[in-house]
Amino acid sequence: MALVIHSAIGKNVYKALIAAEYVGIEVKVTDNFEMGVSNKTPEFLKMNPIGKVPVLETPDGPVFESNAIARYVAHESFLFGSSPIEYGQIEQWIDFSSFELDSNIRGWYIPRLGFGSYIKPVEENCIAGLKRGLDALNKHLASHTFLVGDGITLADIITTCNLLMAFKLLTPKSFTSEYPHVERYFWTMVNQPNFSKIIGEVKQTDACIPLSSAKKPEAKPKSEPKKEVKKVEAPKPEVKPTEEEEAPKPKPKNPLDLLPPSKMVLDDWKRLYSNTKTNFREVAIKGFWDMFDPEGYSLWFCNYKYNDENTVSFVTMNKVGGFLQRMDLARKYAFGKMLIIGNEPPFKVKGLWLFRGPEIPKFVMDECYDMELYEWTKVDLSDEAQKERVNQMIEDHEPFEGEDLLDAKCFK
Repeated sequence: MALVIHSAIGKNVYKALIAAEYVGIEVKVTDNFEMGVSNKTPEFLKMNPIGKVPVLETPDGPVFESNAIARYVAHESFLFGSSPIEYGQIEQWIDFSSFELDSNIRGWYIPRLGFGSYIKPVEENCIAGLKRGLDALNKHLASHTFLVGDGITLADIITTCNLLMAFKLLTPKSFTSEYPHVERYFWTMVNQPNFSKIIGEVKQTDACIPLSSAKKPEAKPKSEPKKEVKKVEAPKPEVKPTEEEEAPKPKPKNPLDLLPPSKMVLDDWKRLYSNTKTNFREVAIKGFWDMFDPEGYSLWFCNYKYNDENTVSFVTMNKVGGFLQRMDLARKYAFGKMLIIGNEPPFKVKGLWLFRGPEIPKFVMDECYDMELYEWTKVDLSDEAQKERVNQMIEDHEPFEGEDLLDAKCFK
């Protein structure tokens, strides 16, 4: 059976749906789910006795709590990183996002939507807590494109979904401008194809939602507890039935999936690269050439065309990090190394890429605008000097072509 989420659509459901897009599995959302009705049926209460949403129905039993559902969907995938330290840091940021961001955001907007008692000191405490969390996040993102490693992980998915309600309902540009790296991160994430397919277009609020909606429940205090529980998971501004319908649609086949089978299994190479800590040349490099299939894959050098603009180190590193982030659409079909070279500006940016197929995939050239900023040269496998250059780029050899490395980033 397919995985089925029982809930109205909302940011807590988005977490699992976005993760499903990245790992390529089908997750459906129930139609016509009605809070206060659907979650009180005997069938639902067997899955979650306290009636909270969302709940994921699986062949092996139910899973509830949105982060747990997202973890289930993403299990044993690259969304959990490639090493124990990355796994630990991903879990660290998921907890940070839940306790420092989401709890304060919910404490701010829920009373303003009329689903709880509005108490000004409580709201002020939530705002102060959110600012503290955003400040810490902003400092981390000043030198990181993603929360962990060189690509999107489950931590990024959950954190972005938790920030969504703040940007849509609470925090206008005048508020978020104090956290420029968080702004850059949020807009980069929500505009990723796998995010935008589920979330749709996101527009930042011009002002914090007014308090007027919070006054209505006061006339009917007895109904407040019901509203307080039943509406938290899916406030009306989040409801997007068209996207709920679109999410389960099967994705069309990528042309690269139709190529003849290759003896090279890309995930095996990525695993070897990540797990080789010593004797890298003897183990990983040798293993690469043993695995490499010149008929099924191609190797490419790239050189940035505008190195004279690379005058600030962290800006250059963020530029390369952004390129790797936008290459996420090719993660299933590519491996890359990007080197930032030199001790003093202008810094040089050079890279090595392994792509499925004999040429650079057309969808990558069409959808990743960064590709036009580089000169691309196919590696001549008959040239031993070029093969040695490949080796040095894979292992971050220093010095590289007579210069020190400022940074080296890996796309895997």
